[in-house]
Amino acid sequence: MTPFAGWENFYVIVGSSAGALIGLQFVVITLIADMPIGHGAAQAGQAFATPTIVHFGCVLLLAAVLAAPWNGVAPAAVVWGAMALSGVVYTVIVVRRMRLQSVYKPQFEDWLFHVLLPFVAYAILALSAFAVRAHIRGSLFAVAAAALLLLFIGIHNAWDAIMYHVFVQRREHQKTEQR
Repeated sequence: MTPFAGWENFYVIVGSSAGALIGLQFVVITLIADMPIGHGAAQAGQAFATPTIVHFGCVLLLAAVLAAPWNGVAPAAVVWGAMALSGVVYTVIVVRRMRLQSVYKPQFEDWLFHVLLPFVAYAILALSAFAVRAHIRGSLFAVAAAALLLLFIGIHNAWDAIMYHVFVQRREHQKTEQR
């Protein structure tokens, strides 16, 4: 019996949720595509929208990697460790993009959900890859926790972005049309 036995249902649920949410993001972007955008909106999208898709994609990839029929846990740990290190680097890129964009002044909640929590999730993922040889069961639970954290971060960020477009951008567009 492999160390991954018993995790199949978890990763089917988490992975399919991430895949469905990626699809929903594309639908929402298509629906709001006709809204006028201001100067610097592409920079804001790179800082706030793209990370959501990256986190959902990471969860989907994690689900696929951990559902694959590995002979042992070490090859899977190498893959999720590489994903984790990439995620940490990407989080640094997000910090840079958030600081460079000028459309929106990030609040504490933005820094929490776009930087701090993703960093924590990717750090947990990285640490679990290093600890897997000594603590297989604990490492697999840590990977699951990181996947769930990334999924919930993505859900929060997608909701936050939609609310911003619906209530802030739409209101500003309506004000400029009335003038």
